[in-house]
Amino acid sequence: MKTDLSDILKQAIIMEARGKSLYQKVAEQTENKDVKKIFDIMAEEEQTHIEFLTRQLINLKNKQQFEKNDFSSQEHAEEAVNKILTQEITEKISGAGFEAAAISAAIDMENKSIEVYSEQAKKATDPNAKELFEWLANWEKGHHKLLIELNKQLTEKVWYDNSFWPF
Repeated sequence: MKTDLSDILKQAIIMEARGKSLYQKVAEQTENKDVKKIFDIMAEEEQTHIEFLTRQLINLKNKQQFEKNDFSSQEHAEEAVNKILTQEITEKISGAGFEAAAISAAIDMENKSIEVYSEQAKKATDPNAKELFEWLANWEKGHHKLLIELNKQLTEKVWYDNSFWPF
């Protein structure tokens, strides 16, 4: 059974909406204002992805092709998040708490997004579709990198707090 591009875009929109929902829920639930800010930014980025994908889906249905993408004007929020991501923030997050669990779930979601977008970029014959999927995969890789770093810092904090270090 062949999957058409509109089905792929619909699947991608659903993945982005799930990510947005997760990030919004973490932002709502956390008591730490810096953690809230990080997850608010991540939710906003997922909304941007939803809007891009929705425009592509509409264009694909109306014109049977992808529109040319202008990604140069899009800001990447990784820099903003990196300014927020400090030692102080990781000290305020419990390694076994709600935020840490959410970070772990988010890493899994970002992995899936990277996998789907990378695969679609390889399969794409339309250069605009290829560019879109490559861009999305790279943007999700930025999210993934950020979450991995935050998770690493939390893990090290748990190890330190519980004297798991070998020295």
